[in-house]
Formats: sequence, C-alpha cells, structure tokens
Amino acid sequence: MEFSHVRAVDEAVADALVGETDRQRNTLSMIASENHASRAVIEAQGSTLTNKYAEGYPGERYYAGCAYADAVEELAIERARELWGAEHVNVQPHSGSQANMAVYLAMLDPGDRILSLELEHGGHLSHGHPANFAGQLYEVEQYRVDPETGYLDYENLADIADEFDPDAIVSGFSAYPRQVDWERIDAVADAVDAYHIADIAHITGLVAAGVHPSPVGIADFVTGSTHKTIRAGRGGIIMCDAEHADAIDNAVFPGVQGGPLMHNIAGKAVGFGEALEPVFTEYAERVVANARALGGTLADHGLSLVSGGTDTHLVLVDLRDSHPDLSGGDAEAALEQTGIVLNANTVPGETRSPFDPSGIRAGTAALTTRGFDEDAMREVGDLIVRILDAPDDDAIIEAVADRVDELCAAHPLYD
Repeated sequence: MEFSHVRAVDEAVADALVGETDRQRNTLSMIASENHASRAVIEAQGSTLTNKYAEGYPGERYYAGCAYADAVEELAIERARELWGAEHVNVQPHSGSQANMAVYLAMLDPGDRILSLELEHGGHLSHGHPANFAGQLYEVEQYRVDPETGYLDYENLADIADEFDPDAIVSGFSAYPRQVDWERIDAVADAVDAYHIADIAHITGLVAAGVHPSPVGIADFVTGSTHKTIRAGRGGIIMCDAEHADAIDNAVFPGVQGGPLMHNIAGKAVGFGEALEPVFTEYAERVVANARALGGTLADHGLSLVSGGTDTHLVLVDLRDSHPDLSGGDAEAALEQTGIVLNANTVPGETRSPFDPSGIRAGTAALTTRGFDEDAMREVGDLIVRILDAPDDDAIIEAVADRVDELCAAHPLYD
C-alpha cells in the first residue's frame, strides 16, 4: 500500500497513510473495537461508488444512475439476512451510534424513558450518557453489573425496570466480557411493555458465527457495527421484524441521514460475503479462544479480570488490586511505547476519572486476523504484565518492544 495516486497530488496525506499502514503492521492492535479488514473490503471502500449519490433505497432512489448502487446494497442486505437470520435489514447507518439513533427516532418520543447499562459498568455513550444525544433527548435510568461477580445483575435490572417503567430497554455493551442472556432481558422488557433494543456492535461477528447467542428474533431491534468482529466495511446496521421495516427505514433516511455512503456499503457487502464462508466460523472461534488464553495468562500473573474471565473477544482488567498506583491511562501509554496498543477503560465501581480510569481493555479480534494463536496470545499476556510491573524501566520497555517487532514480523499484515 504505497498510495501512489495520493502521493502524486498530496505528499502530506500520502505520508500519513503510509505511516498509518506501517503503524498497523508494526504494532499489536488490541483495541477491542478494531480489526484489520481484508484487502477486498478496503478496495471496495475505496471504489468509485464514493462518487455516487443514492438517497433512498434500492428501486426507490431520488437520483438516476443507481443500478449498481442498488445491486451492491441488495447484496449487502441479502447477505446480512443470511448471516444473522433477520427479517428486515437496513445497511445504511454510517455507524453503530447512528443505528441506535434511528431506532430511538422511529420508536420513541423525546422525553420517553430508556433503561440501559451504566457506562462504567460496560455500557455505551449512545445508550443514554448525558454527553450524548440519547441522554439529552430521553429520560435515562441505568442498571449495573453485580459488584461482586462482575456479571449482569438480571434481578436488579428487573427491579429497576419495574420501578422506572421504561419505554425501551437497551442491552448489548462495549466493555462486558460475558455472554448475554437476551431472553431474560426480553422477558423484563415484555413485563413492563418496553421495546427491547439489543446493541451487538462489538459482537456482530461472534453472533454471526454462532459463538455467541443471537438476539435476532428475540429483541425487537438489533443494532450493530460492521467493522469490529464482523470485519466488514465501516458503518452500522439495524435488524428487525418486517412489521417495523418502514418505520426503521424512514428513520434512517430521511430521519437522521441523507445520502448513504455507498462505498462503505460495498465494503459491508464484501465483508458479509467473507463472513458467510466456513473459515469465518473458525476465525470467530479462535477470537474467543485467544481472549480466554490472554485472560488466563493475565489472571495467572495476579491481575484481576472483571467477571473473572471472558466469553467474548475482550478482557477487562481492573488494575486496582494488582497495581494500585498505576492508572489505566499510564498503563496504556507505557504499553504503546512497546507497540502494544490497547485502551484505558472504566471498571465497575470506578474510583478514578473516566479520562484516566482504573482499568485496561484488550481485544483479540485484530491479532486473530493476523494469525495469532493461543500460545502467541499467552506470550502477549506475559509481555503486557512485564510492562505493567515496570512501566518506567527503559530496559524492559526496549526488550518488550524488540519482541513485539519479532511477533509482528512473524504475523505479517497487508504484505
């Protein structure tokens, strides 16, 4: 990826693109919301469809010349329906957050009540945080994980729902490492006559591959991202029963968006096609196995894992017991010096600022794409602990960085 056409007209941007490609090749991406798309997905996203306005939906566009745009969007829809078993799919949301916005717009009125997981317990901004549109337009109450176990407290959720009487309950999370009992949450929603919105942004690929239970056909609406564990074109998706199809489509366009990003939808179509191949199921299984290997290694070194482990692609580490003087932000910065890239993250019962919290979150989707197996992930866990134990030791930082270089070379990316 030399970006020769960009370089011919813009050296500065070309330098940045080459630099970013090299950064990805030469570091270990462990941010749980990131992955490495295939060259095919990247090529589709960089295609001439970036030139095409296609407001509306296939067969009902506001502009002429949409035959190929229609074909691509229909392919993305058909493949998504096959992957997740949904009756109706909208592939136009620009992101998972905009997918959530569209569902809220379609089904709720300003001032209606949303019940969602608290951010520091693993929720997401778009589920009702006061800094986000959802928290500003709707009345929000939040449920939590059990402080002792780190697991979702379904009884507490039911008690809060009974008292709060929400119009919608949001499930699905950004930093919760365990499987979700969608049916149990749906029963709570039914009991209080609320919509159930399942946000599977992080686990779209795990659900598609059948390594995590699916909320499709259980929740009223399922939203998600299309670039994380599913490894397709960047954006969002909404799935629902046919009875809500018109309301959802109208909420996406013209409700919250104008013309769809057809080049991104092409990337979604290609990525969904890749996910329909049997090898993708093997990939998703390895993602979870690798996360368990990583988490087990960290735990063996004395680190505290929220909920004690993981069923998904991520581990959430609470540093307060093992490294009480090391913040998540300082841990993130020290690890990045070695080429291990993950993120500081809040943990249940957070006692620090959310801008420099007490935990770190690490994911295995991108490293699994590069071919890392469980033994390699255990070694990565050992390297992480070496840095956490001595974040200011230049000799250890240099030694770990050298080993990261060797691991990157052994698992090449975009060669």
